[in-house]
Amino acid sequence: MAHPNEELLRRAYEAFAKGDLGTVMSIFDDDIVWHEPGRNPLSGDFKGHQQVQELFGRIFELSGGTFSIEIHDILANDGHAAVMVQARAKRSGKSLDALECHVWHLSNGKATEFSNLTFDLYAADEFWS
Repeated sequence: MAHPNEELLRRAYEAFAKGDLGTVMSIFDDDIVWHEPGRNPLSGDFKGHQQVQELFGRIFELSGGTFSIEIHDILANDGHAAVMVQARAKRSGKSLDALECHVWHLSNGKATEFSNLTFDLYAADEFWS
């Protein structure tokens, strides 16, 4: 039996894959804090639904809608989760195939904070820049 926070995040990733941002946002706390590493147009800290939705829109825009995430595994407990993923996208003749670990803070059935740990930050910066 999966931990409830694992089930919550699986729902969020499935909704994201379908473009169902309403469901995704319903899983996020209103004041979610989102951290994207690197030195590229997507890097920075984003707070709240509006800024995170704008970030998602930028990801879809820059990748021409090709961005996708494949979950390898989810480890979850009452307050945290780590989601190991493969992120893929195409852009301007370039391809992204990045191994990432998404670290989540969760409270009361909502995601409150997200940190993206990209294993090859140079490749990610090159792709998104």
